[in-house]
Amino acid sequence: MPFPRLTIYRHDRRNRALITLAGEIDLETAPLLRAALARCLSDGIRIVDVDLTPVTFCDCSGLNAFLYAAQKTTEAGGILQLHHPPPTLSRVLDLTGSGSLLLGPPVGHLSPPPGDVPAPAVQPPAPRSTPLVAVGSGDAR
Repeated sequence: MPFPRLTIYRHDRRNRALITLAGEIDLETAPLLRAALARCLSDGIRIVDVDLTPVTFCDCSGLNAFLYAAQKTTEAGGILQLHHPPPTLSRVLDLTGSGSLLLGPPVGHLSPPPGDVPAPAVQPPAPRSTPLVAVGSGDAR
């Protein structure tokens, strides 16, 4: 019997769930992920934290599943956040601009209640590690 390529663990606490994914997220396993995230909503969960620490691979099928789940969670008045994505997924999130929709503070980090701590000053975005090059510049032969 082959081992599953994606293992999904779920830990609930009131209306919040921590989903830990281990393995590969691709065209074959994305439906499992989609179903697990949908189940959270149907169970009344409105805050979903997804720990990606043990994920070894995630393609655009996984990204699509996360974006769809985030949209549905937002429509239900909740929030879905990804934590500790592997470097390849971090790069895809950066390139697609979807990191701002999906990434949150580290798991276990709780924001202080409003009014307890002054809000930090907004920091400018970090410089890109890859220079942008204009397409079509130079001589075309």
